[in-house]
Amino acid sequence: MFAVVRTGGKQYRVTPGDKIVVEKLPGEAGQRVDLTDVLLAGDGSDLKSTQGLTVAAEIVAQAKGEKVTVFKKRRRHNYRRKKGHRQQHTILKIVAIGGEKAPAKAAKAEGSKKSGEAPKAAASAPAPAAPAAEAPAPEAPAKETKPKAARPKKAASSEGEAPSTKNAAPAKGAAKKSAKGSKAE
Repeated sequence: MFAVVRTGGKQYRVTPGDKIVVEKLPGEAGQRVDLTDVLLAGDGSDLKSTQGLTVAAEIVAQAKGEKVTVFKKRRRHNYRRKKGHRQQHTILKIVAIGGEKAPAKAAKAEGSKKSGEAPKAAASAPAPAAPAAEAPAPEAPAKETKPKAARPKKAASSEGEAPSTKNAAPAKGAAKKSAKGSKAE
């Protein structure tokens, strides 16, 4: 079964088990919310009456959307305003439409994850002995340190000049180098 619901000025086509992101709704994660503004409901190509029909949803999380930058500028008036905005959202999981609930397979899988069967088994297993009881390892002899050698200069570019001075103006009175002259040296 599917339904089209309206919330936050937008319409959403939902089925049991779907997750949707809507405008912020009051409530905390885990709370149940009923969406009463049902516009259309049906099963396949058959449409059902929406009179008194509600869609039950569970709040998964309260979140914020992507950041939007608002920048205003008026030319030649030195007027600039920069402002950011992050829209508040609520993530909903559709539990039931009217009396029809989400498939049982999904509910069972989530139930086993929530019950935490695996962590209990791991907690009951004995922990391995800590290696702290062993004697400390003997210290390795100190390495001899050699003085650092001077770093070699970076290789010159194909034009014969260092990359950092490639676009720099020549010093006053300095003779211009030609590309052919530098290769011949």
